[in-house]
Amino acid sequence: MRTVKLIIQYDGTNYCGWQQQANGTSIQETVELALAKILGQRVRVQAAGRTDAGVHALAMPATFRIESSIPLRAFVEGLNGFLPADIAVQSAEEVPNDFRVIGGSDCKTYRYTIYNARQRSPLNRRSSWHVRDQLDLDAMRSAAAHFIGKHDFAAFRGQNCTAVTSLRRIDAIEIHQHGPLITIDVTGGGFLKHMVRIMAGTLVDIGRGRFSPNLVAELLQAPNRCLGGVTAPPQGLCLLQVNYPPNPFTA
Repeated sequence: MRTVKLIIQYDGTNYCGWQQQANGTSIQETVELALAKILGQRVRVQAAGRTDAGVHALAMPATFRIESSIPLRAFVEGLNGFLPADIAVQSAEEVPNDFRVIGGSDCKTYRYTIYNARQRSPLNRRSSWHVRDQLDLDAMRSAAAHFIGKHDFAAFRGQNCTAVTSLRRIDAIEIHQHGPLITIDVTGGGFLKHMVRIMAGTLVDIGRGRFSPNLVAELLQAPNRCLGGVTAPPQGLCLLQVNYPPNPFTA
């Protein structure tokens, strides 16, 4: 039995998210159907996370198990020949059968992108949130610093979040501006449903002057979702990277 790990990049605009659902076309379903054309049978593909509808991924790790001896290049060039233009496999490798794509990572990094200008940008509409108000980046950075560490993120979880605990660890958060584009990069051990989008929405509301930078610290001490900022729209969110501990059996 072989376990193959793919790195998949996708524009999530036209999909209901990674996970297969009854209410729309998912990234998972699309990849599995393309893979079936190569293997002659349907196999289940598991990814490192469940991105929501409209959310993108630069490098989503996903694994599947097969007994076929088909070479790895078939899962890149061959698979891409059957995938639509908004999904592409970047690489394929064999990993140990005990590799855990779900729950085995050290950390994940997400980027939230804001297009901060008075007029909207047709070229950035699928990958950013258009915010017309001028934003105070110093206030946003001051607020973001409170996220670092292990905290109760109950005030930053979406409705119907099924996670058993809302305790999460944030390792780093960086805010940068390049012209009208503002990026919020968040690295952590794991994330709740809509967590990064609510963090981004709260930081934008702080940047607008609606809240004090101290609001983040207050919400982490006494969680109350109703007192936080808006949930930022999905198209600005992209999974950048998932890091796994090194394999001790490789050099």
